[in-house]
Amino acid sequence: VQLQASGGGLVQAGGSLRLSCVASGRALGSYVMGWFRQAPGKEREFVAAISRWSGARTSYADSMKDRFTISRDNAKNTVYLQMNSLKPEDTAVYYCAADQAIAVLDTAAPYDYWGQGTQVTVSR
Repeated sequence: VQLQASGGGLVQAGGSLRLSCVASGRALGSYVMGWFRQAPGKEREFVAAISRWSGARTSYADSMKDRFTISRDNAKNTVYLQMNSLKPEDTAVYYCAADQAIAVLDTAAPYDYWGQGTQVTVSR
């Protein structure tokens, strides 16, 4: 499966962005989907993940659970990350990832497929 992330950009602190991750090559429904981010000089960190099919189970990093929402639309082969109340420390390249695991994965290593990343910059 190929993943294409988009929706990043420059936003002021307190603003919102919605990232999209479109899959091609395979139907997305059977994949656990995750979002990760990497800031300059830092390691890639977990943002959010959503279970396969209905997406009934989600997982968030503690610092983002009250501001970010992950969702999926299998009919559109797309996963979204709604980001509200953005802070300058949210500035990073955001990546989507997919895996056919059953569990909701909150670490990067198990994911088999990765998108190219989309830049999010939050100004003060």
